[in-house]
Amino acid sequence: MVVLIKLLQVVLALSILVLVHELGHFLFARLFKIRVDKFYLFFNPWFSLFKFKPKNSDTEYGIGWLPLGGYCKIAGMIDESMDKEALKKEPQPWEYRAHPAWQRLFVIAGGVLFNFILAIIIYAGIMYTWGDEYIKNSDVKTGIYVNRLAEEVGFRNGDIILDFDGLVPNSFDELQIDLVRSRAEHAKVLRNGDTIVVNIDPVYFPAMLKTPGMFEYGIPFQVASVPDSSINATAGLLQGDRILALNGQKAEILMEVKDKLQNFKGDSVRNRRGHHRVAARGEELLFVPLQVDTAGMLQIAINGNLKDFYHITKSSYSLFQSIPAGFNKAVTTVSNYWKELKLIASPKTEAYKSVGSFISIGKIFPDRWNWRAFWNITAFLSIMLAVLNILPIPALDGGHIMFTLYEIITRRKPSDKFVEYAQMVGMIFLFGLMILAFGNDIFRLFS
Repeated sequence: MVVLIKLLQVVLALSILVLVHELGHFLFARLFKIRVDKFYLFFNPWFSLFKFKPKNSDTEYGIGWLPLGGYCKIAGMIDESMDKEALKKEPQPWEYRAHPAWQRLFVIAGGVLFNFILAIIIYAGIMYTWGDEYIKNSDVKTGIYVNRLAEEVGFRNGDIILDFDGLVPNSFDELQIDLVRSRAEHAKVLRNGDTIVVNIDPVYFPAMLKTPGMFEYGIPFQVASVPDSSINATAGLLQGDRILALNGQKAEILMEVKDKLQNFKGDSVRNRRGHHRVAARGEELLFVPLQVDTAGMLQIAINGNLKDFYHITKSSYSLFQSIPAGFNKAVTTVSNYWKELKLIASPKTEAYKSVGSFISIGKIFPDRWNWRAFWNITAFLSIMLAVLNILPIPALDGGHIMFTLYEIITRRKPSDKFVEYAQMVGMIFLFGLMILAFGNDIFRLFS
C-alpha cells in the first residue's frame, strides 16, 4: 500500500510539472503563431494511450504510455525527435526556424519560466493555507545530539552551533544541509559556555551527503505514559517524569539514554543507592527501580512532541502577503539547489553518488498522503526541473537558449547541421546521466 501511495504521488507530481513546463513552450509558440504539431503528457513510442486532434487545429493532443516526461513538438525545431526530413524543406512562415531569434528565445525559455512561476504559486498557496512553521536553531538551548560521523568530525553532544564559516543557520532541521551546501571549513559552537571552533576536514563531506542524522534534537527523556503490560508498570513513574542519570552517570537526553540502555539489556539499571534516579513532579528527586528488556528498552512511552520542549516559530500570511513570501521561498530554493549542483559537479565530494532516478524521487514522498508535504515536494521538483533545464547542455532548453543567445549576440545563426550534432551529443550525455541515476538507485537497493 505504501508503494502504491508513493507511486501515485510521483505520477501526479510529475504530470503537473510536465504539463506546466510544456504548456509554457506551447503558449509562447502560439503567441508568435508558430505551429505546434503535438502536445503530449508522457512519451508515446509506437503507440498512445489517448490522442485527439480538434477540428481545424494543427495540434495533436495525447497521453503516452511511458511516464518519463512529456513533450511539445514545435514545427521547424530541432529537438529530441530529430525530424531531419522536415528540416530539409524550405522554412515555412509557421515554423519555429522562420521566426526571429528573440521570439524563439521566449518559446524555449517558456518551459523554465512556467516551472518557476508554478513553484511561486505553490509556495504562496502553502504559506496562505498552512503558514510557515519551524524551530530556530537559536531556540534549541539543549544543543545537538550527534551521531558517530558528527563526533568524528569534531562535534559533541550539547554543542550549540553558532555558524558555519560565518553563515548563521536559521532552521535547526537544516543544520546538516547548511553545513554540506556551504562546504564550510570551520564551525563555531558554544560548548559548556565556551566558544569553540571545530575544524572540518573536507574528507568527511562524501559521508555527510549519504549519512543523515548528524544533528538531532537534544530533547529530554520525558515519560508520556507507562503501559500496563510494561516490565516497569509498577515502578512508580508518572507522566512528565524525566530521567537524569543511569548508574550514577548523567543521562538526560532521549537519544543518550537510549544508547546507554544498550549496555543493560535484560538487566536493571542502578546507581550507588541501588536505583535509577529521575526528576519528577518539579524539582523533587526520586530513586526508581527500572528494568531493561532484552532489546535495551524500558517499555515506556516517551514524549516526543517537540512543541513541549522548544519554541515553534510560526508565521501566518494573508493572500497578498503569501505572494512575496512564495517568491522569496522559490528564489531561496533555486539558490540552494544551485549549490547542491555545484557539489555534484565536484568529484572530491562524491556527491554524484547521491544522484538518483524516479526511485529516489519516490522515496522523498511521505508514506501517507499529506497534501502539505505533497505540494512542498512538487514545488521543489518544479524548481529542480527549471534549474536542470536551463543548464547549457544541448538537448535541454538551456542548450537551445545558448544557441539562440549566440545568434542574437553575433547575428550569426548556427547551422542546422551543427545544432543537429550538438543535440545528439547532448542526448548521449543525458542518457549517461540516466544510467548513473538508475545505477545509483539499484546499488542502494541491494547494498
